[in-house]
Parts: sequence; C-alpha cells; structure tokens
Amino acid sequence: MTVPLSRRRLLTRAAALGGLLAVSGPLAACSRTEVGTGAPAGDADLLAKLRKQGHVRVGFAGEAPYGFQDGSELAGEAPTLHREIFKALGIGELKPTLTEFGALIPGLLAGRFDVVSAGMAITPERCAKVIFSEPEFVSPTALMVRKGNPKGLTDLRSCAAKGVRVGVLTAAVETSYAKEAGVRDPAVVSLAKQQDGLDALLAGRIDAFALTGISLRWLARTNEGAAVEVLDPFVPVVKGVEQYSPGGAVFRPGATSLRDAFNAELAKITGDPARYVGLIGKYGFTDREVPPRTLRTAELCKA
Repeated sequence: MTVPLSRRRLLTRAAALGGLLAVSGPLAACSRTEVGTGAPAGDADLLAKLRKQGHVRVGFAGEAPYGFQDGSELAGEAPTLHREIFKALGIGELKPTLTEFGALIPGLLAGRFDVVSAGMAITPERCAKVIFSEPEFVSPTALMVRKGNPKGLTDLRSCAAKGVRVGVLTAAVETSYAKEAGVRDPAVVSLAKQQDGLDALLAGRIDAFALTGISLRWLARTNEGAAVEVLDPFVPVVKGVEQYSPGGAVFRPGATSLRDAFNAELAKITGDPARYVGLIGKYGFTDREVPPRTLRTAELCKA
C-alpha cells in the first residue's frame, strides 16, 4: 500500500464517488430493481442464485493488507476469508471489482457487486445503510518505534508519561486516542501517509508511530531491513469504552439469508485461532486480531 491510508475505519472519507474500475469481467447491469432504491430485487434468494451461478461479485478498494490486487490475484485479509467462506457455501469463485473506497457502499446498493470485501469498519452510520457480517477482525492499536525501543515505550499512556513525540495519520482516530491518553500538541505529529510515519521515525522527527498493529506490521514487512520494530498491540480506551475498531463483510439490506449463512461459516474460522492465523497470518493478522466472542455487530451498530 505507498500503503494507502487505511481505512475504511481510520479515516473520514470523502463522499465523492469517483469512477469505478473493473478488474475482471464486465459489470452486470441490473435488470430488476426494488422500487425507490435502485437495489436488485430478489436479494432474499441471493444465496441460491450465487450457488447456481458459481460465483459472487465482490467490491474491494485496493488497500493492503485488507483487500488488494497482487499480480493477477485478489489478495488480502477479506478476500482470503471470503474465498474460504463462499467455497464452504458452494460458491467457488470471487469476481472482483476495484472501486474507490467511498464508492463501495453506493456500488453495493446499486447492484454492481454482491458483497464488499474490504475489511470495512462496522459503524452505526454505515449500519443505517447496509448490513454487516459479524466482525472478521479487531484492530488493536500498536506503536512502531526505532529498533531496540530506546524510549522504553509500551502504549500511548507511556508516550504521554515520557513526553515523547507521537506520529499519527492526518484525520485518523489515533489522534484522539493519543490526546485521550495525555499526549498533547505539539507532541502529536500529523503525517500524510503510512510511509511518512516510518520515514519520520527513522529520521528522528518522532519517537513512535501509532496505528493499528495490522497496518504497522504490513508497513514493516514492506520496508524489510528498516531499523524499526512494532510493539505488542493494546486496546485504547476513550471515555471508558475500549476501541476495538472491528471490520466485516458488507451486504445489501435484503440479503439477510446470505449474511446469516456467511456468519455461520465465519464463526467456524474465528472460533479456531489456529485456522484463522493460518489463513491470513501472512497479511500481518495474529490471534490478537481474532474478534472476542462477546463483540457483536448488533451492538456495534447502535448509535
């Protein structure tokens, strides 16, 4: 990903849709739609339809390690989990469409694809428009520091206690996490993109770079040999609430049968940490990213 700014979860995205870029196969036109919504009719029977046709159309945003094109292959956390799940449901192929992040939900609702496969954050605002699977992962925050951790840091509170400079992505939630932990301006340093954080760390302009452990491990991997390390993740607390930043698959509101079948297979994977890490460990996911059984989408969707 230059590693594209994460997230679906971390950043407030612009509403502009931009163009849609098909990666493989033509975009099927919707011949039947629900009155007043533009969404395809018959979503209640979507699972049966997908089994019959043997493929599912997935939208993704080209953000490693969540969903991206690796040569000719659709790779990343979400496509890997989704391929496993849909195969278990009798649907053997993912047909991908690369889309601007802000266009994923509009494209889903318009019927350009059947599922969003992009590790999208589960938020109340999005739940008002679409339905989510149960969490596929949680995203504990971590710190990237110089090799050897010379400042002896562990989390954002330790950064505040030691008065160090903390790099965060512009408009990312880590800004509020750092300030909640007691790190004050000008010790909170905004950076444009993930690579800038690693470069600022090596140049001594910051002492720690705060982001999700997932993204930092991927950044370290794509800068192999750089004199940095990623510390153990931690879960920030804001106003007494633990900030897990969970993500999941996204479906149209009428596709509850497909969502429920998906959830049943997803639970078999998240309930087996060894299998979970075996599938997506190469993308930087560990057993720390396995969602707690008590973390449910219905609660996350509450405003």
